[in-house]
Amino acid sequence: MDITTDSHKPTPAPAPPQPPTAEAKRAARGATRPGDRIFLGLSRGSGIFVLVIMAAIAAFLTYRASIAISKDEANFFTTFEWNPSGIPAEFGIAVLAFGTVVSSIIAMVIAVPIAVGIALFITHYAPRKLGGAIAYVIDLLAAVPSIVYGLWGALVLVPHMEGLFGWLDQYFGWTGVLDWNEGPPRSLFTVGILLAIMILPIITNVSREVFRQVPQTHEEAALALGATRWEVIRMSVLPFGRSGIISASMLGLGRALGETMAVAMVLSSTFDINASLLNAGGGTFAQNIASKFNEATPMGRDALIASGLVLFVITLLVNGAARLIIARRKEYSGANA
Repeated sequence: MDITTDSHKPTPAPAPPQPPTAEAKRAARGATRPGDRIFLGLSRGSGIFVLVIMAAIAAFLTYRASIAISKDEANFFTTFEWNPSGIPAEFGIAVLAFGTVVSSIIAMVIAVPIAVGIALFITHYAPRKLGGAIAYVIDLLAAVPSIVYGLWGALVLVPHMEGLFGWLDQYFGWTGVLDWNEGPPRSLFTVGILLAIMILPIITNVSREVFRQVPQTHEEAALALGATRWEVIRMSVLPFGRSGIISASMLGLGRALGETMAVAMVLSSTFDINASLLNAGGGTFAQNIASKFNEATPMGRDALIASGLVLFVITLLVNGAARLIIARRKEYSGANA
């Protein structure tokens, strides 16, 4: 008897292509409807318009900066002096770069651990109602204007820094970095603390949203293996959110680099570099522009614009790096799906 098994059955021929359904035809026609074309044009035009604005800003800054740098008798990047209206004109950004970078680093060192801790508490420890209330307060901090932070820093923070400065000088003054000469505490360290408070909401909110995207199955698997809550965070939450924390920190860094009025109201700016972070010395790009622009001569304004170009480039690099880090982690989209 001839028995044909399933493995010897002929492969069925592929089904012929079916004509498009009425729904597919309507979808295809929708792509060419006037409303869709108008929306596509507006969206594309908006993106191009933003690029044009950025290019125009960069061109303006570059043109005016080239005028100032061509008349600078000193090295623009290494000179510890700011006298663009003198004869000869001598100015440089060494002190401004030092103050901007140091104050921003201090702010990041203080703000990042606190912001990550708050975000973890809201998403994994606090009851829903308490977490919602804390998140609401953090959002309110993000809405406070810079000038209000500056007023609070000048009238409340600075007068209450003497005790902390004295303690740091007593126990860590031997390092030279935390030596205090008992002058007014309007230093880069005070500015760093103020900036940390200002960037705290940005880092907290972004980190909180990243932690919420951690797949629930990862946490449940760790709990099923007997992990404690901290071990779940250490093994599942933090590794998943590492790139998000870095990008949030860099966004906060961009805010710290460009802060103007709050820094201008707190910092006692001197155009020199002090080894101690507790004594007056240094300045920032934004603070220097805000304090000198109204009284500057045409040459002085071009010099300030040149320093603004440097800050513009630094901010673009910081934000661009943050976007690249975010783009590397596509699983943020639909992680819990």
